[in-house]
Amino acid sequence: MFRLLSRRLFSSNSFTPSDVLRNTRNIGISAHIDSGKTTLTERILFYTGRIHEIHEVKGKDGVGAKMDSMDLEREKGITIQSAATYCTWKGNQVNIIDTPGHVDFTIEVERALRVLDGAIMVLCGVSGVQSQSYTVDRQMRRYGVPRVAFVNKLDRQGASPFRVTQQLRDKLKLNASLLQVPVGVEENFRDIVDVIREQTMHFEGDRGEKLVLSDTIPTEVRERVKDIRQELVDRLGDIDDAIAEQILNEEHPSAEQIEAAIRRQTLALKFTPVFCGSAFKNKGIQPLLDGVLKYLPSPTEKAINALRITQGNDELGNPTSVETPITLTSDPSLDCVALAFKLDDGRFGQLTYVRVYQGTLRRGDNLVNVSSGKKFKVPRLVRMHSNEMEDVEELSSGEIGAMFGVDCSTGDTFLSGNSAEKIAMSSMFVPDPVMSLAVAPTKKDTASNFSKALQRFSKEDPTFRVSFDPEAKTTMIAGMGELHLEIYVERMKREYKCDVTTSAPYVAYREAITGKVTFDYTHKKQSGGAGQFGRVAGYVEPLPPNAETKFEFVNGIVGNAIPPAFFPAIEKGFREAVTKGPLIGHPVWGVRVVLTDGAAHSVDSNEMAFRMAAMGAFRSVFAATSGEARPVILEPVMKVQVSAPVEFQGVVMGGLNRRKGTITNATTESDFVQIDCDVPLAAMFGYSTDLRSATQGKGEFSMEYKQHSPVPQSSQEELINEYKKKRKDEAA
Repeated sequence: MFRLLSRRLFSSNSFTPSDVLRNTRNIGISAHIDSGKTTLTERILFYTGRIHEIHEVKGKDGVGAKMDSMDLEREKGITIQSAATYCTWKGNQVNIIDTPGHVDFTIEVERALRVLDGAIMVLCGVSGVQSQSYTVDRQMRRYGVPRVAFVNKLDRQGASPFRVTQQLRDKLKLNASLLQVPVGVEENFRDIVDVIREQTMHFEGDRGEKLVLSDTIPTEVRERVKDIRQELVDRLGDIDDAIAEQILNEEHPSAEQIEAAIRRQTLALKFTPVFCGSAFKNKGIQPLLDGVLKYLPSPTEKAINALRITQGNDELGNPTSVETPITLTSDPSLDCVALAFKLDDGRFGQLTYVRVYQGTLRRGDNLVNVSSGKKFKVPRLVRMHSNEMEDVEELSSGEIGAMFGVDCSTGDTFLSGNSAEKIAMSSMFVPDPVMSLAVAPTKKDTASNFSKALQRFSKEDPTFRVSFDPEAKTTMIAGMGELHLEIYVERMKREYKCDVTTSAPYVAYREAITGKVTFDYTHKKQSGGAGQFGRVAGYVEPLPPNAETKFEFVNGIVGNAIPPAFFPAIEKGFREAVTKGPLIGHPVWGVRVVLTDGAAHSVDSNEMAFRMAAMGAFRSVFAATSGEARPVILEPVMKVQVSAPVEFQGVVMGGLNRRKGTITNATTESDFVQIDCDVPLAAMFGYSTDLRSATQGKGEFSMEYKQHSPVPQSSQEELINEYKKKRKDEAA
């Protein structure tokens, strides 16, 4: 349908490609788990005519929501993989990505927001701002994504859009204001009043598909509507010059002027309009869609930041790349620039999801992968509707689609084959895994499928890492949490017919130093003939806590104490040393190595000698736990949020204390208490079972990675002794 619309627009004298772009919205739907994202997407697709039947996430008919296409998603009632679709609303093209809410799958939200222009932030009308809401908020801020908020589930007991809006202001520090007021509460929720145009919206029909407007506002909410409207104008007056001038002149802004101000400030990331309704009860969806068109940006209104890469040479004549920030233009006639943001291994080979930022991507075009330098021809282009595909001939600037049969990685940039410039889109943030498992196939004849599964999953998901422990001779998989790894183990069984055995969860500890220490280390080896000699001297110090890198090497040598040709080998030696610390064999984080002196032998010095010298120097820094470096072990600490009935508050807090948790906040809403705390990941294994037992199945919790913090001294000694014992047993 959109293709037909595009052709009509392009063939008309009154429309240009820019008009089509202005009528396009690329949005994501993000929220804390179980806030109703997928149910909301299902209603959007129904009201826009994209689907003709509504199925619930945990429906009794066994079909499940359209956007949850995996069997595991339908069984567990959660979204595991982000799913793309598109629809048309009032002549506007809306591309949608429905994202998971569980923190274990946060990379799906991360890469979706990286390529989207706007977002709907969904909040539960009862629970309000929850732990994953903070994560989603950080991701939206990271990529500068304007958002509208939608307070869902107003039919539930204890729901209040006014309380949730205040939480947006207090907890997320957003300048948020309601644009709507519900009529009726909880099970009596029936209508919504638009406070800007002062109209009541009735949702009639079996599925609320018929929207009827009335100028009569129910008496029960008339004063509330008046107050909310005044509050909205006041908040806009604080940030918008046009509204402020009207207020100073004692003028009353019209509905059109208020809406224009909301759009300006939403795009400027200074305001968050708040809508409300109940997706499950089919109320509030059409006004939300109108809000997406009114207040969220088109591809032409979002700055497209990229990097121009030029080749050069450093002072030693070595080739280097210089990256210069540039801004691209959403012009379909320019050279094509597209970004691969998600990979999926489907029935027809690798499916690469792409966002076209500039130019037009056509089937049969010659492209170049900026990362690898490889050239290829686009064999097939599709647009996605969950797990369904529609073949297309081209994807224009601002559109989202997918390519088949392209060998690439997540985050790769594609350019037109004849492009005179080398351009790369800015990369996306990928969090480090916090948990590992040792896995092995139960049957030898499934080893091939086991390898294929690991290769596919690690390519699809940047937070899923695979490694081999040569000492234990086991394959390790690492991810963002228990559920994350559990899902992949289950997918191996279902999709690759490969049963695997798993070990106990393996926590991603890190090692670090807390003090500055000097080193002066000489590596000598003489066994007849040419030997090995390399001396390195300098100091190691901890990096600042907010440093972007985990390791930094600085060459501070003045003069030719060490020939420059050996500097890369020295840096390589230090980088190898930090991959496995001497305390418990985990990577070393947050260190800066500064090389200040050294010595070389005219015959015996070589790259191997200096690499070994660097590794020996680094190990010497950690030789004594009581030395100047004061090495410590860091453990992942999780931000945990527990919700349970008030009568179980004492037993829940007691359980968290036993798990070494530090309670930071506890609030009571209706009959439920919400407890926020920080707990070491190592203490959280099996907590879901304990919480269900302690609260008669009524409690629930969520957790996300917060930071790595030093373990207590007693625990550090215990971990070091366990590691020594393990090494001793393996040697025996």
